[in-house]
Amino acid sequence: MSDDDEKYDDLEATRVSDLDKLRAELTRRSQRDRAYLIVLAGVDVGKMFKLGEGQTTIGRSQKADIRLDDDSISRLHVRVTLAGTFVEVEDLQSSNGTMVNGERIAKHALKDGDKIRVGETTILKFTFHDRLDESFQQKMYNAALRDPLTRAYNKKYFLDSIATEVSYAKRHETPLSLIMFDLDHFKRVNDTYGHPAGDQVLIEIAAVVQGMLRAEDVFARYGGEEFVVVLRGITLANAGLLAERLRAAVEVAPIVSDGKRLPVTVSVGVACFEPHQEDPRGLIAAADEALYAAKHAGRNRVMLKYPPGTAPP
Repeated sequence: MSDDDEKYDDLEATRVSDLDKLRAELTRRSQRDRAYLIVLAGVDVGKMFKLGEGQTTIGRSQKADIRLDDDSISRLHVRVTLAGTFVEVEDLQSSNGTMVNGERIAKHALKDGDKIRVGETTILKFTFHDRLDESFQQKMYNAALRDPLTRAYNKKYFLDSIATEVSYAKRHETPLSLIMFDLDHFKRVNDTYGHPAGDQVLIEIAAVVQGMLRAEDVFARYGGEEFVVVLRGITLANAGLLAERLRAAVEVAPIVSDGKRLPVTVSVGVACFEPHQEDPRGLIAAADEALYAAKHAGRNRVMLKYPPGTAPP
């Protein structure tokens, strides 16, 4: 055998080895070995819950491993057991029952693609994902919920969230507050500095506010230059204090465009949920009324909407 033949054999062996490694990597990546539940209908549509080995409880209780805040779901509604590739769902004697693919079950072995209805409106899809599926699904979920410019939640997510929070506040008799703020004279910013500068203002103000909130607070873009913050468990007085900190932080935020600092302020309205309110519309209207009062009073200030029969301290 010539030297050239030996070199060819070595190269061929290396090529085959590399191909084998590539095939093994592709096989590893394509293994659908990650069990998930994806919300198809109800609260948090599109959200993914990864199932760990062993048992996972689902319900509206704080003690549930996967918490779904839906009044028609029992506190501990179902239990999902994962053992390797075997997955079983078991109803925990829930009030409204559990359905798999349209049939009521007590216990059922799940297959990829099965649809589970818990309560009256929440539907979960059981599926196995690979790593690429997981990444793609998460990006799709974020795209459906986030404002593409500011990365705050969008209006639809806000409306879904506040409906859930109002139900929670009524059921548990806990405080719930809403902050609504609007950038002052924003049209003037666009007209003077251009729309790219206006977009930069929105992006930076959203970042300032987001950095001052708790993980559980819902910060969303309500429209144009208007934003909202949903505050679970926060009284009107404490929400007012937070609103003032947000206003002050925006006023001094170093927003620069083309070497020029852009002066930006916000008007802020704050309201709290009241027991007589039947749905979120009353809370949103109250915060909007307070916001209008802040603008009417001269802008760059915070106004609180006090419940009827009460007066400012």
